[in-house]
Amino acid sequence: MTVFAFDITANGSNVATADAPPEGGYRWAHFDLDDPHLTAFLDTHVPAIPAAALVAPETRPRADRFGDGLMLNLRGVNLTDDGPADQMVAVRMWVTAHLIVTVRMRQVFALDTLREDAAQGYAPATPMMFVSSLSTRLMGRVQDTVFDLSGRVDGMEDSVQDDDSPLPPELAEERRMAIRLRRYLAPQRDALVALVGTDSPLMSQSARDLLREQANLAKLNVEELEGLIARMTAVQDHHTAQAALLQGHNGYVLSIIAAVFLPLGFITGLFGVNVAGMPGINTSWAFAALCAGLVAMSVGAVWVLRWLKWI
Repeated sequence: MTVFAFDITANGSNVATADAPPEGGYRWAHFDLDDPHLTAFLDTHVPAIPAAALVAPETRPRADRFGDGLMLNLRGVNLTDDGPADQMVAVRMWVTAHLIVTVRMRQVFALDTLREDAAQGYAPATPMMFVSSLSTRLMGRVQDTVFDLSGRVDGMEDSVQDDDSPLPPELAEERRMAIRLRRYLAPQRDALVALVGTDSPLMSQSARDLLREQANLAKLNVEELEGLIARMTAVQDHHTAQAALLQGHNGYVLSIIAAVFLPLGFITGLFGVNVAGMPGINTSWAFAALCAGLVAMSVGAVWVLRWLKWI
C-alpha cells in the first residue's frame, strides 16, 4: 500500500481519496521502492516505460517527456541519520495532468513537507506547481548544505595564514564531500534546464518561471562546489609546499653540518688508528695541538662554505 495518497482539487485543497481524481485536480500517490503493492499499481496506472523508470535500482537526475506525461528524477541531500548528507536521496516521479506518482528509496524530507501541506489543504494546485514546489524544497536544502560547507572551507583557509598550523584533519573528507555533491548536482542542473525547456502541455508559464530559478540555483551550487574544491586543493597545496619547504630546510641544515664535520671525522678517525708510528704519541702537547687543528679546520670549512655562498 502507498506511504500516503491525496486527491487534490484545483484550488489545492485535499479531499477524501475516491475512485478517480477530483474534476480539475489530480491524485498524488507516494510509494516506497520496496512496497510489494507498487508493481501492481504501476501496471494499472502507469505506462510500461515510465513504470520501469520508477522502479529502476539505480537512477540519475532526468527530465524526459513521454506522451502526455513527464518522467522525472530529482535528488536532494540526505538529512536522515543513516548516511552522510552527500549520499543524496532520489525522488522518482511520473507526472501527468491528473496523476503524480512519486517513489523513494530513503526518506525525503521535502516530500514530507509537501505531505503536511496537502494534509492541511495547502497542496500545489497543479502537477507542475507540485514539481516546482518539490524542486524548490530540494534545492533549498542543497543550498544550505553547500553554504555550510563553504563556511567550513573558510575556516580551513585561515590555516594558510599561519605557516605553523597543521593541515586541517577534516580537509580530505570535506573535499570528497564536495566532489560527491558536484557529481550528483551537475546532472540535476542539466535535468532542471531540460525541464524548463520542455514542450510538455503540462508546463504553465508560472511553473516554468519558478523552475528556471531552481535551474539557476542548481548552476550556482555547482559553480560554488567547483570553487570550494579548488579552494580546498589550494589549502592542500599550501600545506604540502610548507612541509616540503621545512623538509628541504632541515635537509639543508644537516648537509651543512655534515660538510663541516666530515673532514673532522676523517682526521679523528685517522688519528684513532691503533697502529705503531702515529705521531705525537709520546708528546704531551700533541692532543692540544690536534684539537686546535680541528678547530682551525672547522673555521676554515665554514669560511669556504660562505665563500661559495652555500650558507
